Amino acid sequence: MQIQIPEKAKYIIETIQNAGFEAYVVGGCVRDSILGRCPEDWDITTSARPEQVKQLFRRTIDTGIQHGTVTVMLDKEGFEVTTYRVDGKYEDSRHPKEVTFTPNLEEDLKRRDFTINAMAYNETEGLIDIFGGLKDIEAKLIRCVGNPEERFGEDALRIMRAIRFSAQLGYEIHEDTEAAIRKLAPTLQKISAERIQVELTKLLVSPHPDTLREAYDMGVTKVILPEFDAMMETPQKHKHHKYNVGEHTLHALMEIGPDKNLRYAMLFHDIGKPATLTVDEDGITHFYGHPAVGEEMARKILRRLRFDNDTVAVVTRLVRYHDYGNDVIPDLRIVRRAVNKIGEDIFPLLFPVKRADILAQSDYLRTEKLENLELWKKLYQEMLEKKQCVSLKTLAVTGRDLIDTGMKPGRELGEMLQQLLELVLEHPEQNTREQLLEKVKELSADKD
Repeated sequence: MQIQIPEKAKYIIETIQNAGFEAYVVGGCVRDSILGRCPEDWDITTSARPEQVKQLFRRTIDTGIQHGTVTVMLDKEGFEVTTYRVDGKYEDSRHPKEVTFTPNLEEDLKRRDFTINAMAYNETEGLIDIFGGLKDIEAKLIRCVGNPEERFGEDALRIMRAIRFSAQLGYEIHEDTEAAIRKLAPTLQKISAERIQVELTKLLVSPHPDTLREAYDMGVTKVILPEFDAMMETPQKHKHHKYNVGEHTLHALMEIGPDKNLRYAMLFHDIGKPATLTVDEDGITHFYGHPAVGEEMARKILRRLRFDNDTVAVVTRLVRYHDYGNDVIPDLRIVRRAVNKIGEDIFPLLFPVKRADILAQSDYLRTEKLENLELWKKLYQEMLEKKQCVSLKTLAVTGRDLIDTGMKPGRELGEMLQQLLELVLEHPEQNTREQLLEKVKELSADKD
């Protein structure tokens, strides 16, 4: 087993070895190299103490010196170098109360989360794989190092990491590891929302976002996203659907690209359905008003998970408008009005959202739905090519132009701009400075 270590990481390892210590690349970079993926970081583990590492290199940063980590800077690139350590008692399901440095590599590797992340490598000794990580890669298994209940007891976030690695790599979770997840899922309550958000996002943008189904089966979503459990338990008895709300959502996630905002929009597009469920006398389910309810629910969840304002703004609007215009055969005017209402920034994102939604429904009228969506898309492209105005941003006159005609700044000026926009939404050919200023004169004269 040969791994191509970058020159700078190799230089760090050799410098530490030449000083009489052990050093290896470790963890994710070893795993990714074996999988033929490009590692994001090259972390190094060593028998040298932090102060000894610092003496060997000209520029270092104390990134986590209390836990044995020093960042070695070469040019402008940083490499984390961590001393072999044994973790003390974990008191918060996240951090060890103390760490003890050890000269023994095996002691360091046995505290790591999964076998595939507990391998080390250097060019002198090759691959150090004490816990069978290579075998688990071949078997496509996520398995804890040692006792899984102990590993998850130390750091509950590892529960989310197990599911996320399963989604990213398409691996099964080993039965003992799965049993420990089922038992300890409630301890995720102790983990900060920010850390849950990071893992959930990595899971969602992975090649297998439907791994959320396993998270539900193991009792994980019950803790981190109980609204999803309600979806998994809400039926859809309707000719347009063949799955319950949760299963439809999982299928829709698989039909859209791995963009964070789009995947969250699909996750939440029907989140308002459990709260709006009604059943008519024929046993048919209906979810009247679910997009508006879903928008508010999505906003609360995204805020709870500490998302930034931009993500919240985009995802919630996609949820609100995901059904907009579904029953409408559009023309250019209808499309202009829709873009004006929904927003130029997110309107094109609705096309993949709507397509994924349709593909996760039943076959009933699927061809017709997709054809209508294509018509919306074609007319939207035509609108762009013709540079038709759909917002004040591209109106041929500005507030400054109106002030120059003698209007006073204020509410009346804003209303006049809105009237002009209404005019060009109906008659795009009138979006010229001359015609609009003429219209201002007419409207002002009418008021007088």
